[in-house]
Amino acid sequence: MSTSERAELAVTLFTTMARARALEDALAMHIRDHGFAGYWHPGKGQEAAAAGASAALRTDDYLFYQGRGATWPLAKGMGLAPIIGDLLGRSTGSTGGKGAGVPHWADPALGIMGEGASLGSVYHIAAGAALSAKLRGTDQVALADFGDGTSARGTFHETLLQASAWRLPLVYFCENNGISVSTRFEDVSPTKTIAERAAAYGVPGEVVDGHDALAVYDAVGNAVERARAGQGPSLIEATVTRVGGHWEGDAQQYRPADFLASYRDPLDVLRSRVDGAVAGRILEEVRDEVSAALRDAEAAPYPDPSVILKDVFA
Repeated sequence: MSTSERAELAVTLFTTMARARALEDALAMHIRDHGFAGYWHPGKGQEAAAAGASAALRTDDYLFYQGRGATWPLAKGMGLAPIIGDLLGRSTGSTGGKGAGVPHWADPALGIMGEGASLGSVYHIAAGAALSAKLRGTDQVALADFGDGTSARGTFHETLLQASAWRLPLVYFCENNGISVSTRFEDVSPTKTIAERAAAYGVPGEVVDGHDALAVYDAVGNAVERARAGQGPSLIEATVTRVGGHWEGDAQQYRPADFLASYRDPLDVLRSRVDGAVAGRILEEVRDEVSAALRDAEAAPYPDPSVILKDVFA
């Protein structure tokens, strides 16, 4: 990648992250001012991981994300209207309002495949998509995004074992924010990292700074290239910071007062590589975009109850 292409990528990533942060801030204010029927898991502070990883995927690659923040669908190409529509349970949402506040954004045309209802289900669903690509002879790749908490699930190990044996085009992508709801990672993990577990299955594992979107892009890009070449799965662990609580309104009594003392804002990390005037204009523009999209979503109709019977197999 040339220097100019790298600079252009930095602007694209910064725009995605700025839009996601503006949505985070607007939604937090909306919840405080108007109440909220859903259960929002804020992703503030983790934008660089999703933005960098998604940028390394093609449109037809499969994305299976965890439900924290809204950077994943934004980075994969979904607009604000269907994202906010789902959050507010409106008919304009990507699922027609079925999410009712709990995000299940999906758009197969963009490779956004939604998420399972159970934490830890992402592994075998993503592996199924990877197996499909292998059987059909395409060079598509599936990315399974997960948090450090679900790495303790049996599905993590079972799927990685089989994916390695079958050389599936699968990327395990962990956003390790060091705390599962209220439990510290080091209190429940026998390993210092999740990435080192990959060696047990003959899979490369790498830890990357999840506050640096370009570093994430490079790491995931290498894993995707390896998967496309038929060399099997990889495990990327992005160290990130969950700035807010597990859910909006979480009192976080389990955290010390100085837990953000060494926090590096991912927008600031990337902003140092973007022209100052350009970055300022982007921040202003995305705030206006989000405000307008939120107003439109609030004015949109709620879905008819019959929507629950649509888009099902039987």
